Amino acid sequence: MSEKKLFIKYVSQNILGMLGISVYILADTFFISMAEGANGITALNLVLPVYSLIFAVGAMIGVGSAIRFKILRARNDKDAEMYFSNALLWALIIGAGFILIGIFIPEKVVSLLGGDEKIVAVGRDYTAIFMMFAPFFMWNHICNAFVRNDNAPAIAMAATLCSSLFNIVFDYILMFPLHLGMRGAALATALSPVLGVTICCIHLLSKKSTIQFRRTRPSIKRLLAASQLGIPAFVGEISSGVTTVVFNMIILKLAGNVGVAAYGVVANTSLVAAAVFNGVSQGSQPLLSDFYGKGQTTSVQKIVKLGVGTALVLAVCILAVVCAFAESITAVFNTEGNATLAEYAVTGLRLYFIGFLFAGFNIVGTGVLSAVESARWAFTASISRGFIAIIVCAFVLSAVLGMNGVWLAFAAAELLTAVLVLVAFRKSFG
Repeated sequence: MSEKKLFIKYVSQNILGMLGISVYILADTFFISMAEGANGITALNLVLPVYSLIFAVGAMIGVGSAIRFKILRARNDKDAEMYFSNALLWALIIGAGFILIGIFIPEKVVSLLGGDEKIVAVGRDYTAIFMMFAPFFMWNHICNAFVRNDNAPAIAMAATLCSSLFNIVFDYILMFPLHLGMRGAALATALSPVLGVTICCIHLLSKKSTIQFRRTRPSIKRLLAASQLGIPAFVGEISSGVTTVVFNMIILKLAGNVGVAAYGVVANTSLVAAAVFNGVSQGSQPLLSDFYGKGQTTSVQKIVKLGVGTALVLAVCILAVVCAFAESITAVFNTEGNATLAEYAVTGLRLYFIGFLFAGFNIVGTGVLSAVESARWAFTASISRGFIAIIVCAFVLSAVLGMNGVWLAFAAAELLTAVLVLVAFRKSFG
């Protein structure tokens, strides 16, 4: 099969899978807006960074371990077999910390992230429930990454889509017919990765699987080796969380809870766009790692060109759609018809999404650098877009332009990072 056909196969299935993840977050937002109004959206948006952190750790361990597995397997290195078991064990160890926080101090988490008494009351149970299922979120990422890298992208896609559909259906059932409100939304979200892991086991337990669970002690050395290559995946997930924390802090001072609710509409909608580009990045990764491990430089370069080109075309299409339908998108989540929320959100969508003209290239670019073991450049670019650039741009532009500065900070940060990624490409590929 040609590089182009392989690219289309892997990337299309991964985009669908990643869209599935973002769609159930949108479903949460929609149903919560119906049940709890603006306070519910505000509570969800305030705790979203914790959700992003859990996802990010799972992505870092899962994607990084799967890359190591793929490269070492291409080189016939027996150590490849140990990375799956090690990833699962470390996810359990790290996930236990989130479980304890969810059990004992969920209200402090909501309060620390900026919630007042009303928001803490709305968001406490939601936070407690999803944190207690942290290991399953991480295992879902790990199993999905390994199944995808073990030449079963269709099963990985099915696992993601089915778990997302489960979440959407049970969001409605638990929140409305069973009247569980925010608890119902949390339960639906928390149980969905359990289904995802179960579906991945169809491949993992089959004769086609080359992945096996080995009884072993957790290895810090393997964890660090995997995490080094999983940093772009980590930043791809955590950057939305970091951006949300910083933006929430600034917006609370500029526009209060209504402003945060408007940002909730923008942030959750942006997850769909980010999912598309993460799908391109993660779909390209198994091919890049395999060709790179075998020393097939020409094939690596073809996949890189396809990935970057696809990201740029999709970015233009996404921006055009959001600008055209900003009012309609906002209306879906603004069930109370709050005019102030609508004004903030419509402007926010149109300005914020300009950033995806550069973010798509950055997400795919950092994934490429990681897949070909340019870990230092991947780390530098990832830290820039996920932490340094976005924080600096948010504070500087909001001080100068107010709320418009908040919305434009994302575009400014991604533009700066795009320059860095271009430099990294020149160094890595000539």
